[in-house]
Amino acid sequence: MTRTKPKGNSSDRVRAWAGPAILTYAYMPFFLLAGAWACLVMVIWIAALMGWISLRSEFDAVSWHAHELLFGFLPAVLAGFLLTTVPNWTGRLPIIGWPLAGLAGLWVVGRITVAVSAGFSPALVAVLDLSFLVILAALLVREIFTGRNWRNLPVLALLCLLILANGLFHINAAQGGYAAGGFGFRIGLAVVVMLVSLVGGRIVPSFTRNWLVKRKIDGLPAPFGLVDRVSLLLTLIALIGWIALLDHVLLPALCGLAGIANLIRLSRWSGFKTASDPLVWILHIGYLFVPLGFLAFAVSIFDASLSPMIGAQHVWMAGVTGVMPVAVMTRASLGHAGRPLTATRPVTVIYCLIIASVGLRFAAAFDAAPEGVLHVSALCWIAGFAGFCIHYWPIMTKRSR
Repeated sequence: MTRTKPKGNSSDRVRAWAGPAILTYAYMPFFLLAGAWACLVMVIWIAALMGWISLRSEFDAVSWHAHELLFGFLPAVLAGFLLTTVPNWTGRLPIIGWPLAGLAGLWVVGRITVAVSAGFSPALVAVLDLSFLVILAALLVREIFTGRNWRNLPVLALLCLLILANGLFHINAAQGGYAAGGFGFRIGLAVVVMLVSLVGGRIVPSFTRNWLVKRKIDGLPAPFGLVDRVSLLLTLIALIGWIALLDHVLLPALCGLAGIANLIRLSRWSGFKTASDPLVWILHIGYLFVPLGFLAFAVSIFDASLSPMIGAQHVWMAGVTGVMPVAVMTRASLGHAGRPLTATRPVTVIYCLIIASVGLRFAAAFDAAPEGVLHVSALCWIAGFAGFCIHYWPIMTKRSR
């Protein structure tokens, strides 16, 4: 059957799509894939640590676990968010249908290839894994330059740095190094923290303002200004120092300043007034892990017995990379699907499970912590993301209103 080329706006193009509903918007396949993969990665990693399975990856178990959350799970969230939201900003038509299926399939190929990479050339594995991020960056370039949406150039720059970080991670692993402790990993994690500082600095106060205005509550979030600029600058400087000067005597001070600046920035967004709505306060909690990570690293560098380095790392790795994405996915899915922006009890439980996972993972880093704390943390993470997939499956697989 022939299908005429869709004309008009995004709504016309969506209505013209007669294929599987899950390919109507980019957030549908990619948010589901991200949630499922976050869950599966943790299951596989725990099974590998317990000696129940043996990974056939060129990465050691810890490096594979870190890579797949940082360069597997997170890019799926970014793709779902950017390919759905940026066309709204630029006024251009979204990617839907079979091209979207092809892009999602390429992401899946990357995950499978990395998982069984021991039997392939490291160069081939890197190319197949990096190709998804490269195409995503190319699509973002097209949207920004065609739509003249210059405000999103920093997002594009950070996405390019994420590609560089992933490439360095593969090089480190191919050379037999511990990739989870190399420059590629640190650059990738720093990019995520900067991305949340940048994009979170837009959406958290914006959604909070909308919520407060709708309920006629006084004391709106402060507009973007000098405090935000100083905070972003200190964040950037501290992250560069964390990447390149991990043992420098000034790094604790830089991390401490960045942490305090981000706490001040967050305090200006009126988050304490949103305690009655989990869909809003989870955004503030997600951002809170940015300054908490900086402060944890500052303490860790000064005295690791007070804040173990691996624990501080997971404040970002699990907190920023886990809580903020689930906050965005749960809210954006409801909004784009035309559902009420209300967090049901299961969604609130999902939030609590993932937050608990972060806290337990930090506690598990201390020498005195029982081994079971790590396993409970993993179980909370698994239950949280499995709950997301189950609860949001009907939203992702049915026609949007």
